[in-house]
Amino acid sequence: MAHMKNFNRREVCAGLSAAAVIGMTGVRMSEAQGTVVAVAGNGLAQSRVFRFAETPASTMPNGAERREMAKGTLATGEAISLHESVQPAGLPPNPAHVVQHSEFIAVLAGTLEYKHDGKTELATAGDVIYVAVGTNHAVRNAGDVPAKYVVLQISGDTK
Repeated sequence: MAHMKNFNRREVCAGLSAAAVIGMTGVRMSEAQGTVVAVAGNGLAQSRVFRFAETPASTMPNGAERREMAKGTLATGEAISLHESVQPAGLPPNPAHVVQHSEFIAVLAGTLEYKHDGKTELATAGDVIYVAVGTNHAVRNAGDVPAKYVVLQISGDTK
């Protein structure tokens, strides 16, 4: 079996940031010509800055706030969605749910309790949670300050 490198938090966060930036380009290589062309109708067809202040917030079923920052298709064909959520302390979790895509959840502030596969794990600022396709899971703020996190959804039922 080949040796696999263990990544530290800084490397994982840098990789997630790079993946998000790469996803924001929204271009595809033309197989016939080997040239780059914009993907029509793709929210990520051009490089840009997604401004937090210009992104409307929505309220999740448990009262937490969510901002849909970016959505579209990568040049390699994977659909992605990137959103930021803030869960105030003391709120109940959103109901457990099964996803048909992969997710990375980067915890920016606070502490999240991640329930999945019969386990409960805590993730604090700097930690990254991985949710595999088909996982029944829930996250909740397990601390006494707001929990802020960014979710990168990849492929599957991501639209």
